[in-house]
Amino acid sequence: MSKQLIVSVSREYGSGGHIIAGRIAAKLNLPLYDYSLLNKIATEKNLNLGKLEKYDEKPKNKLFSRNVRGYSNSPEENIADLQFEYLREEAESGKSFVVLGRCAEAVLRDYSCMIPIFILADRDYKIERTMKCEKISWEEAEQLVHRQNKKRKEYHNYHCTGKWGDARYYDMTINCGRLGLEKTTDILIDYIQTKAGMDDC
Repeated sequence: MSKQLIVSVSREYGSGGHIIAGRIAAKLNLPLYDYSLLNKIATEKNLNLGKLEKYDEKPKNKLFSRNVRGYSNSPEENIADLQFEYLREEAESGKSFVVLGRCAEAVLRDYSCMIPIFILADRDYKIERTMKCEKISWEEAEQLVHRQNKKRKEYHNYHCTGKWGDARYYDMTINCGRLGLEKTTDILIDYIQTKAGMDDC
């Protein structure tokens, strides 16, 4: 790839956005920064991966968090900042990649090569996918979808000015339940290649 390309994929829980992000990365032959980002950070900084995963993409606990002279004692906030800084360094180095979540559409908004996407789906579609993936009941899946999306919204809106899922902050917001994951991926690949001016990735 001759020029830098960054694709930011945000998604509702249960929509299949993680699968779509993986397929985009594979099609464009780019690394995918998802949960694996924590492993990279833990390895490079000699940190405990288990502790990082415990607080990943979670809003900070305001009851027990304090800021003193610009430093926070919140593990949620500090882990988020580690990931944001890592993404900025990767982008600044000129690397191309696909990133899942991590507020990337806001963190990397100053990079013109960044294409932000938001994946959503109808309520029943998300619940049915979650039932199948997690092998749980409808009621359990419904609660899990609601709980996880609430966490994602709170996390995103704490760290970003733009609201989670607000179409104004993304190049594309797409309901993947209408066409399915494969065709949705094809549409997004076509858009990414067209915007990036690539005939063949």
